[in-house]
Amino acid sequence: MGKKRLYLFFAAIWLIFNAYEARAQQDSLAAYLQTAAENNPGVTSAFHAYEAALQKIPQVGALQDPTLDLGFFLKPMELVEGRQVADIRLMQMFPWFGTRKAARTEAQHSAQMAFEQFRETRDQLFLDVYTQWFTLCRLNEQLSNSQKNSVLLAQLEELAVKRFSGGSAQIAGNAAQAPKGGLGAAQTNPAGAGGSMSGMSMGSAQPVSGTQSAASNSGSMGGMSSMSGGASTGLAEVLQIQLERAETENNIENLKSKIAAEKSRFNALLNRQAAAEIALPDSLAALPFLFDFEAALHQIEAQNPMLAMLDEEERMYRAKAVMDRKMSYPMFGIGLDYMLINPKSTTSSDAMSSGNQMSSMNGKDMLMPMISITLPIWRGKYRAQQKESSLLETAARERRQNTLNLLVAELYSAKQRLEEASRKIGLYRRQKELSETAYNLLVSEFSSGKSGLSEVLQVQRQLFDYELKTAEATADYNILAGEVQKLIAGFN
Repeated sequence: MGKKRLYLFFAAIWLIFNAYEARAQQDSLAAYLQTAAENNPGVTSAFHAYEAALQKIPQVGALQDPTLDLGFFLKPMELVEGRQVADIRLMQMFPWFGTRKAARTEAQHSAQMAFEQFRETRDQLFLDVYTQWFTLCRLNEQLSNSQKNSVLLAQLEELAVKRFSGGSAQIAGNAAQAPKGGLGAAQTNPAGAGGSMSGMSMGSAQPVSGTQSAASNSGSMGGMSSMSGGASTGLAEVLQIQLERAETENNIENLKSKIAAEKSRFNALLNRQAAAEIALPDSLAALPFLFDFEAALHQIEAQNPMLAMLDEEERMYRAKAVMDRKMSYPMFGIGLDYMLINPKSTTSSDAMSSGNQMSSMNGKDMLMPMISITLPIWRGKYRAQQKESSLLETAARERRQNTLNLLVAELYSAKQRLEEASRKIGLYRRQKELSETAYNLLVSEFSSGKSGLSEVLQVQRQLFDYELKTAEATADYNILAGEVQKLIAGFN
């Protein structure tokens, strides 16, 4: 019962630690996402394009500028009532009723398209930051695992050196004892034979003594050869571990180089110096990400910026068709014509003949109200404009449907890859735990001489491989979660 409680306690600690690591990743990542949104030139460029599109609305909704015509006579024109010096004409044109409103509506939809394009650019930047961030986390985790692997190999090398040193000492002791035992046997047999046997008996005893001495020497030499072979094997094991360590150290240097290159890419997304420091979490954990697939399909159609942009494009062409139709109607103009007339000098006889009326109108300026109207009689171009807007509206609608189909297919693919990455994380973690247990057992047996180095190195390679695969699967899972988030509604 006590062991079970202890297991549950450590399991709870592990879950809390993973949740804390995931939260730390999110906090650091959120800060970098904010920095990227504020500093990335591509995002700021898209936002300025949206602001520029907003400035189109008051432009298209305004009236045409009035026209002012000024005419001067180099030689005053003689009129009955005086001499005309100049002619000033002011005219203001007005489009058909509702034309300006349709133009403003078109500009508004065009500006909204620019805003959705800004959203798409921002979301793509966030996804790039997501991808680059977890790529760095994966490489950092692999670097940490490689360094741990190097430490394990160093401990294994220490055990192998101890085994090799112990075997060499045993060989040296046996080599010192073997010659003494052989000489004692050779000297004892002749002495015993000379004291108790006759000449013929001695002659037959000598071969027996020689055979025993040869057998004893042969056994001693065989033992020395076997121990020499064991020492050679121990030295080969030490060298093999050193080769493994050299390869691991080279892998560590390669990972450091890759991390430096990926950091420069990450800083480029944030518009910072390439060598700027990046705060990475100590370990990589899978982010908590759950979503309802059916609800996600509805969210894609309602909130995806690419679909929203195509919706605005369709509405824009619809408003343009209305404006084109109204532009095919007449335009009206209202104006004034002012004629500047100087007094005309008259003789007394002219004044008497024309009477008081002529004298009162002489030199009086003239003001004439005016009205004008355009005659859109060339109907072919107006019909072509309306047909063009209608076809562009249909094209935008079809393009939206095609984009929706692709996004839904991409969501299915991302869901499948997300589930696969989740299963891989669980699988590699279990395999890693089993490999750790097997490795510890084999190291214990290797230190006591019950197992060889090849089995230990094989399990150690498997353990290292599962650690790398776990980091890679976790990074893939988090990147796929970002892709799904971008598909569903963007990073709002």
